[in-house]
Amino acid sequence: MSTLRDEAKKSKINNSDRPVLIYIAIGVATLFAIALRWFDVDLSLNILSEIIGAAFTLFVIDVLLVKSKAKRWLIVQEHIDYLIGRTINRVRDGVATRVFGFKPEFDHRMKEEEVILQIRKQREKFLNDLEPLSAEKLIGKIDLAFFNADSYDYFDEKAEDIWKLINMKYSEYLAPDLVSLLIDLHTNLVDVSAHIRVYDKAERFPSEKDHYHNVALQGVARNFKEIIRIVIRLKEEGYSDAARIIGAREDI
Repeated sequence: MSTLRDEAKKSKINNSDRPVLIYIAIGVATLFAIALRWFDVDLSLNILSEIIGAAFTLFVIDVLLVKSKAKRWLIVQEHIDYLIGRTINRVRDGVATRVFGFKPEFDHRMKEEEVILQIRKQREKFLNDLEPLSAEKLIGKIDLAFFNADSYDYFDEKAEDIWKLINMKYSEYLAPDLVSLLIDLHTNLVDVSAHIRVYDKAERFPSEKDHYHNVALQGVARNFKEIIRIVIRLKEEGYSDAARIIGAREDI
């Protein structure tokens, strides 16, 4: 089954930007020039020569330009896919570890790439087990120590990273479904930071402590339910890359 990452290899950058109407106009103009031969042969030949020149520009030059753009896209495509996958992997790790207290277990005698693979497998199962839970049940899984300035900075930074990916130069060539998922992820990450600020208000308004804590918990629970759904979907679509290390396999 094709993934969004696979679809990037068949990007619309390989298609011409010329509207079909232009080609129809050339065809109509050609028929007109041929019909004009019955009235003025010289004028007909002049118009046909102009049409041939225009057609050469559109059909030949345009094809060369499309191929040139596609070649440039292929050069950066792998790097863009890695940036997206690496960012999503960091979000997955942050959610599992910082928010829900994920603690991987592994044999310290294992090689580094084997440890990474083992941790990724355990984290994948951990997040998959959280996905079907309701927002109410997720509240009971959240580590309240997560509500701090460091977490605010972390998720705000991740939201900014996602936003930069959405607005990068080549984003128009990404699959629309991928862009939609990234925008949804960005929105929920921004909301998480906002709810952390709400939780902090309890320190300024001690008498309303329970209110601010409850509002923040309910808010982040809904956000994390969506974030977990999105990062799982993105991993299924091929976007969750571990940081590259020397000697590691590309599929860890």
